[in-house]
Amino acid sequence: MPSTCCAVSEPDTSERGAVLGASAFFIWGLFPAFFGLLNFAGAVDVLAHRVVWTLVFAIAVLLVLGRIGQLTRIGARTWGLVAAASALITINWGTYIYGVISGNVVECALGYFITPLVVVVMGVVLFREKINRAQAGAVALAVVAVVVLTIDYGHPPWLALVLAASFASYGLVKKVVPLEPVQGLAAEGLVAAPVAVIFLVVTAAQSGPSASTVGQWVLLIVTGPVTMLPLVLFSAAAQRVPLVTLGLLQYITPALQMAWGVWVNHEPMPVSRWIGFGLIWAALTLFTVDSVRRMRRVPVGV
Repeated sequence: MPSTCCAVSEPDTSERGAVLGASAFFIWGLFPAFFGLLNFAGAVDVLAHRVVWTLVFAIAVLLVLGRIGQLTRIGARTWGLVAAASALITINWGTYIYGVISGNVVECALGYFITPLVVVVMGVVLFREKINRAQAGAVALAVVAVVVLTIDYGHPPWLALVLAASFASYGLVKKVVPLEPVQGLAAEGLVAAPVAVIFLVVTAAQSGPSASTVGQWVLLIVTGPVTMLPLVLFSAAAQRVPLVTLGLLQYITPALQMAWGVWVNHEPMPVSRWIGFGLIWAALTLFTVDSVRRMRRVPVGV
């Protein structure tokens, strides 16, 4: 009986992890639908509210779990890393919100498509990591794609590049921050919230509050749990499934965002833009196939 239970529970755990991961990326993929509803406020106003309400809900969760005291035991070095992470994710959130509100969802999707490739480039530039031919080919295709899209847009796809660079950098910093997801989110909020609160108070005094109806206030407050939910789901998934699985699932987010931009927002997609995205997808296919092959070559138990 014990062997039967173990044989059943392991696949079940992996399946639950895949479902949790897919749910997280699915929610992130629907962010254009939600943040598009917040166009009654400016991008910076929405960003400030997101910072504040995410902190409020993160603190509430820590209080419920009885882990609020952990925040008082964070050392100076960790607070320095938290401050860096907070700055990077604030840039990422602000850029994304601006992109959605300004009707550039497709370009935002591009940013999250190229993020894995930017991580590879950062590894080479910052840590002198060696890459194989497949990875080098994927990066080369991505560079050509950016050149094609630059010609198409008439300027570099700055939104996409800032999103990719900020999120990739945030991921690198988070790898060395010794905090659990909710605890880390609360700590990052404590760093950014004072600036956000000052901005909201000054803005309200000069031109009135960000929202004028109960419905608008509810939408702004909901930015807190909407930010936290996929993070918690992702954290639970990461404990149950291999990184390669998460790597494959992550493409759900930009795929849904791009679909929203093209089919719902009706953003222009000339042939040259499709060519640019096609090159990105070719690069990601090469990169993903190589990752899967290398993972399969790793001996079991290592």
